[in-house]
Amino acid sequence: MSEKKRALQVAALENGTSIDHIPSDRLFKVASLLGLENFSEPITIGNNLKSKKMDTKGIIKISGKFFEEDEINKIALIAPNVNLNIIRDFEVVEKKRLSLPDELIGLVKCNNPKCITNNEPMKSRFDVLDKKEVTLRCHYCETKITKEEIQIL
Repeated sequence: MSEKKRALQVAALENGTSIDHIPSDRLFKVASLLGLENFSEPITIGNNLKSKKMDTKGIIKISGKFFEEDEINKIALIAPNVNLNIIRDFEVVEKKRLSLPDELIGLVKCNNPKCITNNEPMKSRFDVLDKKEVTLRCHYCETKITKEEIQIL
């Protein structure tokens, strides 16, 4: 298949955001996290697409949507190292390779039922110990949480 035909597998986007290089096994978790079922604008979702970097990948293109920082951090929690492309007039105007910040505030629930964040009206606060494998530590009770254990608020 030619490169030109391969590029036609996913429709062009006039204005919006493209989330690319999502691991295929994480694509629907990202879609669910973003609440895509509630969007009224066109959305294109492709999964198990061929990728030179990662064997297969997923991609989500959302027309008319530009993400806030907390939404971007939530995506990075589920699928670190994805590419986020901002598109205006069919042109990529900004590219971001997502990575977690050093600290997450109010995005993740602590798994320790005795943690103060589960018993008092205050935001959770986590230090990111490992950005690649996604390991977090609660700032208050020091409970460590791995990617599989994360509960997003």
